[in-house]
Amino acid sequence: MVDTDSGWDSGGGRGSRGTRDTDGTWGVRGARAPDALPDRRVAAPDRRAALPGRRVAAVSLVALAALATGCEPGTATGAPEASPPVRPTQAAAPSPTRTAPVTEDAKPRTAPPPGPSASTTPPAPAPATARPAPEPSTAPPPRVLMRTGSESDRVRELQARLRQIGHFGRNPTGYYGSVTADAVRSFQAKRSLPVTGSTDEVTWQRLLAMTRVPKAAELRPPTERPLAAPDERCLKGRVLCISKNSRTLAWMIDGKVVSAMDVRFGSEYTPTREGVFEVFWKSRDHVSTLYDTPMPYALFFSGGQAVHYSADFAANGYGGASHGCVNVRDKKKVAALFDQVRTGDKVVVYW
Repeated sequence: MVDTDSGWDSGGGRGSRGTRDTDGTWGVRGARAPDALPDRRVAAPDRRAALPGRRVAAVSLVALAALATGCEPGTATGAPEASPPVRPTQAAAPSPTRTAPVTEDAKPRTAPPPGPSASTTPPAPAPATARPAPEPSTAPPPRVLMRTGSESDRVRELQARLRQIGHFGRNPTGYYGSVTADAVRSFQAKRSLPVTGSTDEVTWQRLLAMTRVPKAAELRPPTERPLAAPDERCLKGRVLCISKNSRTLAWMIDGKVVSAMDVRFGSEYTPTREGVFEVFWKSRDHVSTLYDTPMPYALFFSGGQAVHYSADFAANGYGGASHGCVNVRDKKKVAALFDQVRTGDKVVVYW
């Protein structure tokens, strides 16, 4: 603060008069001169020229206000060092460490931090474009010509052709049972056809191309087994001569064989009766009331036991057994037999 009646006192006491240095600044007599102020530094006022009283104080305050508002750069003597004020129209001074402006050719070495919406994980690869599923074929499936349960001469031919190339190990019967279905599956699998067990047009045409037309003896062999020597009770009259040993039936008239066919019998729990009997009832389309199974072309000879056609025998062969009846697997032969045999004809069952 400016002393109104004694001037500047840099020594901290009164009575010491300042002297002007050669560069125009004031100093204390006998004291070391301070470092020269900058060229534009405001010099301390001359004590001898100081205005008296309040006028001096007012002038000093005006000078300090001018310095504070930045009208003149620099600081007053004795005031603490302050940073130069910033002009309103001038941008703030850059920090001491300057960075070169970023251009297209000079990218910063350190990438700026990602924004709030940026992800620090690498982008996931684009999903592979899935191939559209093939549209289901609109073509109708091949027409089925024969299937399990079918019975015809075409089935007999199918069996004979399958036997030629080793897929059917039995004589043809004309009935499409489980054995025939398994033989067809085997053929289809080996030829890379749909394995269904049914004979459709594609399967049938492939089989025809690989085989020849069956001969009559291949289509209708007399029997699978050789006929046994007839029992002496079979040598007279009209007789159904049935051998359990050879598993054959011979239709004989006066000692001559008219026709012969393979047969099977009941199991050990339901055995076929042995002895001499006679046909007492014929039923062309008979159905068993006890077992609810078909018994076509039935020739009854002993209670509920009869000679009749068996679809199971045609399909499965000797792998099964009857409930006591004499089963025939050749439907045409037993149908012809049914027409020839009369009620009262003899039946002989023997070993």
